[in-house]
Amino acid sequence: MASLVPVDALEVDILVDNVTDNLSSVPAFVDIEMLSLGRRGFARTGGRALCVAAHGLSCLVTVRHGDRIRRLLFDTGPDEEVFERNAGLLQVDLGAVEAIILSHGHWDHGGAMLRALDMIRARNGGRAVECYVHPGMFVTRATKSADGTMRLLEDVPSMAALGARGGRVVCGTASVDVLDGCVHVSGEIPRLTPFERGLQSQHRRVDDASPWEPDPLLMDERFAAVHVAGKGLVVFTACSHAGVVNVLNHARAGFPGVPLHAVIGGLHLVGSNEKIIPETVAALRDFGLATIAAGHCTGWRAMTALANAFGDARLAPLAVGKRYRF
Repeated sequence: MASLVPVDALEVDILVDNVTDNLSSVPAFVDIEMLSLGRRGFARTGGRALCVAAHGLSCLVTVRHGDRIRRLLFDTGPDEEVFERNAGLLQVDLGAVEAIILSHGHWDHGGAMLRALDMIRARNGGRAVECYVHPGMFVTRATKSADGTMRLLEDVPSMAALGARGGRVVCGTASVDVLDGCVHVSGEIPRLTPFERGLQSQHRRVDDASPWEPDPLLMDERFAAVHVAGKGLVVFTACSHAGVVNVLNHARAGFPGVPLHAVIGGLHLVGSNEKIIPETVAALRDFGLATIAAGHCTGWRAMTALANAFGDARLAPLAVGKRYRF
């Protein structure tokens, strides 16, 4: 893990998030999507010019290292229509995307994988695209209701489906560095924090003939990280099913001597996890983060607590169409 290459700059385009917000003020290193309307050919502001929000997450990650620019997708959001509309409106360079990281096997992060592969390969001359996945993603999942019934979740595309659409699937449980060491993909995240206990309602089964089994820890979830020279580690945590404190502790342990600079993604402090908001916010103080770019499944109660604890100086909430520059 210590081999991660420090990059000169990092840009993150939010292609999918639960929220759209073009009115709130933002820090100097964040651009809202309206700032680019003229460059994108829209002389007037209107609904057809703006991205749509949806329950999910997708980030276009661009790193600059010397004279090279490298790009990958961290998740693709819930469905192809949302991904295609937003990527098209933002005019991002999908043809330069070399890899897709699927953070975990939930539909709101992997539902647009196949369409993303189609769009990338239509612009890159048909070259294969590396897809980094965990073997535990490819099961059927459901949430168990209070009355004992199971609410089925959509499956993410299978490895066979990804391969058929030009994905070069890299499946494993260990950590791996991608884009010549510019981006780190974690292995399974140790669950050590006493109050981060996962989601008790989550269940899984390997096929239709198998029984449902509890899956509160969702061990297939992984994070990604980039080391920005002179700043530190920027950690991408898609949903924080492992708990954002566990995620950041694992990132810090893996890169001793590299400060944690920012965390980007969903913190999943909603529903049954709302009760751990105070402990989570208190524990986040220990990491000395310069930026907390929380969004997606974080929830308004947690966002309010983060705002009260860290203020505008460090909290920079996600919204679709935003660009973060580190």
